[in-house]
Amino acid sequence: MRKNPIWLIIILLFVQFLPGYSQNEDDETTTYIQKMRPINLIDIPTANFLSRKYFQLKLRVFHLGGMLGALQVGLTNRLMFGVSYGGQNIIGQGKVSWNDAPGVQLRYRLRFEDYRFPAVSLGFDSQGYGTYYSELKRYQIKSKGFYIVFSKNYFVLKDFGVHAGVNYSDENRGDEKDLNFFCGAHLMLDPELSLVWEYDFAINDNDDKSLGSGKGYMNAAVRWYFSSQLLFEFSVKNLLKNNRAIDGDPVPNANRELKIIYFQTL
Repeated sequence: MRKNPIWLIIILLFVQFLPGYSQNEDDETTTYIQKMRPINLIDIPTANFLSRKYFQLKLRVFHLGGMLGALQVGLTNRLMFGVSYGGQNIIGQGKVSWNDAPGVQLRYRLRFEDYRFPAVSLGFDSQGYGTYYSELKRYQIKSKGFYIVFSKNYFVLKDFGVHAGVNYSDENRGDEKDLNFFCGAHLMLDPELSLVWEYDFAINDNDDKSLGSGKGYMNAAVRWYFSSQLLFEFSVKNLLKNNRAIDGDPVPNANRELKIIYFQTL
């Protein structure tokens, strides 16, 4: 089994506990920024939350005519729930290949962020990403399963957040039952534009029979906030080309995705 370096996760966890910046924006701008902080980066979760009684509708369009719809709701200030479902060949030709089951997301906020310490959230997410391989009973990118994640936000430019966590996927099979690590960051350049980066170490997807080749999954995205209720995200995924062939057929390599997210209050 290949081993991934852990120096990056150590640095990010250290940064999490650095003091945050004091709020230097007016209340309206600060509220807007907090509302638009990512609940998820591209694939990985953050400890950020939807406000109570807010919901988020999300549509993801990916390779091979794939589409994935999701709904997330802030039930309380500490509890968030979501469901998702999709498939491939929904757009284009050929028979539609639906996912075997809907994805379920549940997140509980253990700790609110303050000036000194990060927010901490505990959650479960059964939704994987990319192609679903029924013979392997897994997605190309495994679902996070059970996870704990730390998020710390700073007022750099408009907003800068660092995120790091540990997860155990419910798609682990055979010898791949390792704990996994993930990390990422977002940078809001102005109220209309953000940059997003994430890295999944994929320690649970790097043995000789895995889909991954031991490099981990690195993704990057640009987010455009069309309004306070609607944003578009364009992402490039698997930049490290972490893939191998299955029965002679290559697993999809670096690919591009489009995501549309709509916010509203109940």
